[in-house]
Amino acid sequence: MSDLSKTGLIITVGANPPQRLDKALATHAPEASALSRSRLVRLIEGGQVRRLGGDVVTALKTKAVAGEQWVVAMPPTDDINARPENIPLDVLFEDDDVIVVNKAAGMVVHPAPGSPNGTLVNALLHHCGDLLSGFGGRARPGIVHRIDKDTSGVLVVAKSDLAHQRLAGQFADHSIERHYRAVVYGVPSRGDPRLAGLSGVAFEPGNITRISGNIARHKTDRKRMTVVRDAGRHAITRCKVMQEFGAGTAALLDCWLETGRTHQIRVHLSHVGHPLIGDQTYGHKRRIKAGALGESGQAAVAVFPRQALHAASLGFVHPRSGRALRFSAELPEDMAALVTQLSE
Repeated sequence: MSDLSKTGLIITVGANPPQRLDKALATHAPEASALSRSRLVRLIEGGQVRRLGGDVVTALKTKAVAGEQWVVAMPPTDDINARPENIPLDVLFEDDDVIVVNKAAGMVVHPAPGSPNGTLVNALLHHCGDLLSGFGGRARPGIVHRIDKDTSGVLVVAKSDLAHQRLAGQFADHSIERHYRAVVYGVPSRGDPRLAGLSGVAFEPGNITRISGNIARHKTDRKRMTVVRDAGRHAITRCKVMQEFGAGTAALLDCWLETGRTHQIRVHLSHVGHPLIGDQTYGHKRRIKAGALGESGQAAVAVFPRQALHAASLGFVHPRSGRALRFSAELPEDMAALVTQLSE
């Protein structure tokens, strides 16, 4: 679990933590903090980490104890200073504390080296002025969580510091409801002996497939994530088939997250042999067998330009009022067209 304070990010060490402090904090830090283990090593050694109410610790071998709270100072990671840009936004909800948007595919969430402008943050700065939480620094004001550049859908942004703090807590304790729509190769099924015998795969009532597998950075390709056994971050994805195409050739899935890790749905579905259509990173260059789909569906799969993934709904407790909120966004035009063509 984690929280935010004026002095930095507060991370609570969970049960059965890795013994080294850097590994324990990396395991329990929220995704939105962008705290990799290598960055935590630098912060610890640089005197930026201390026990809550205690002294600074600089030794990486300091033993992490379940239940302890640590404060991590969060100095800016770069000199990127996001500027307002007049970019249209699809706003689903807005008040003094939060703004919920339907992000378009192709839009990066926040500026970074290689993507200094044209991002969601640039658009938000124009729309909201300076009314965004300051916890994300100059490059990521208000950003509590992210979705990939080429994933579309619902995302909440904090306008007040109180909202950022409380939303971060909800993401950390996994009480946020997140459902995605994914179009994949094949159809996950209890009847598939290969899938039923795969470690980490289980089947739950209601034709739900549960995928459990730790996720870590790939050892040789740092832009990719991979499933690992004894390292990385614990991750659980559930999915249910909504529609089948071409006699088991492809499927539209409802996927939801118990955890939120980088590329989680893409990595887990690829790991179990059902990568997303259009996913250039995890798709393994899959192809549809000739004749398995109609001409329209075959052509649509061949040219689909991005991972077929959409953040369809997001539910959370309003950080100030305590009211349960849920927002949804229909499939964008490209994914809706893909589903239509696969159905023909």
